Order: sequence, then structure tokens, then C-alpha cells
Amino acid sequence: MTVRYEKKDHIVLITIDRYEKRNAIDAAHSEQLVSHWKTFRDDPDAWVAIITGVKNAFCAGGDLNQMGQIAKEYAETGASSTQNRFTEQGGMTLRRWNIYKPIIAAVNGFCMAGGMELLGGTDLRIASKDAVFSVTEPRRGLFPGGGTTARLPRQIGWPAAMEVLLVAGNISAERAFQLGFVNEVVEREALMERAFEWAREITKNAPLAVQNVKKSALLGFQAGNIAEAYDIEDACGKEVFSTADAQEGARAFLEKRAPVWKGK
Repeated sequence: MTVRYEKKDHIVLITIDRYEKRNAIDAAHSEQLVSHWKTFRDDPDAWVAIITGVKNAFCAGGDLNQMGQIAKEYAETGASSTQNRFTEQGGMTLRRWNIYKPIIAAVNGFCMAGGMELLGGTDLRIASKDAVFSVTEPRRGLFPGGGTTARLPRQIGWPAAMEVLLVAGNISAERAFQLGFVNEVVEREALMERAFEWAREITKNAPLAVQNVKKSALLGFQAGNIAEAYDIEDACGKEVFSTADAQEGARAFLEKRAPVWKGK
């Protein structure tokens, strides 16, 4: 099957459709997903993305047939051309990518291994009550190298991250909510509508303001100290205040009407 890309009203829906493998990703599907991330990033008319999978799987991770091939190549030569197909383009998990547009994950079932790494690259996460999360790589003798060991401790704190990373067991949606890497848990039938509700709320805001808020938060989080983070915040603020949308927002408030954003 494929990874689908659809856009309507500034909202992009990316759907992993490979249910015969529980939406596990091989190198070819990783390349499709990377291509979609680039399209979303570079399209000024695309303001928010939702990522999900078909049926009862968000993403079961990397295709184990190829993971085994990667391990074999590393053991024999110390390198892997198969792994390069996952990583040379930035990978499906947005590792080392800086997309400043909001990305919402709608987790509808199994979210494991590479699925967890993909989740770590998103900003808002909504899960169905029957969703299951797991960093399964250690149980397969593998390593979660798509961003999870770097991002998860920063996103949810050390003890919670170690529970997820070291135990490597299944975590329920409710426990994921308690640990803080899921924003909301809903009934399965309400999942996509709730994701679109969040996306529509975001599109009510000026797109360049939203993107610079995320940029400031993301780069500030990566900064070496708070002073550097303040400098990043100042630069993002100046960029927003110089836009036509900043003037439109103030004008619309005074005229008691909804703003019309141009993304300029």
C-alpha cells in the first residue's frame, strides 16, 4: 500500500496505509513519508498536519525484515545501506528536522518502536482508549535510534522516560496520559474528529505567529542556556511583528470581526 497525503482548509492528513504489516515502515515507505513531510513543510497553504494509521494501528515501527537486514549488514561490514535509506533523508521520525508547523498525532492503536519515534516528532498527541505504546527495540536486541532516547527524557522527564525505555513493555493509553506523552485519550470513534477539532482551532490563529511560537519553543529548548533562548524568542517575535497578519489581527480586534490571515 502507501502513505497517503490529503489537504483541505489548510489542514494536511497523512495516513500510513500498510495494515498487512500493522503499518510498519520499510525503507520505501519511509521515503514516501519523508517526501510528504517536505511537501507539508514547504507549502505555505498547509498550516497544520495530522498523522495517523489505518484501522487499529498507528505504526508498529520499522519492518522487522529490514531491521534484521540492517543488523546483518552492520555485523558484516560495520555499515548499512538499508539503514541509510531510513536516515539519509532525515528519516520518518523527523529526527534532526525542524518543521515549525504544528503536527498532531492521532494514535488509533499500536504505536511501537519506530511508531514511538515518529510520535516523538509530533507536537500534540491524541490517543484512542485502546491504543498501546511500547519502545520494543530492546526486546528485539535492537536500538531505538530514531530520536526516542534523545527526545523522550526531554519531553516527559527522566524517571518517566526510563520506565518507557528500559522496561520496554506495553503502556496503555491512560498510562501514557499519566506519564505526559499523550495530551488526551478519547473513544476510538471520536479520535479523528477530535484531532481535526484541534487542527481547526490552530488554523484560527495566524499561521506565521503559530510557526514562530513553535520555532521559539523548539530552538529555545535546544539552546545552551536561558539567555540564548531569550535571544531566539526576541528574533521570532520581531519576525511576527513585521508581518501583515500582525496588523490584521489588531485591526480585526478593534473592528470586532474575525481576522483574515494571509500568512504574510
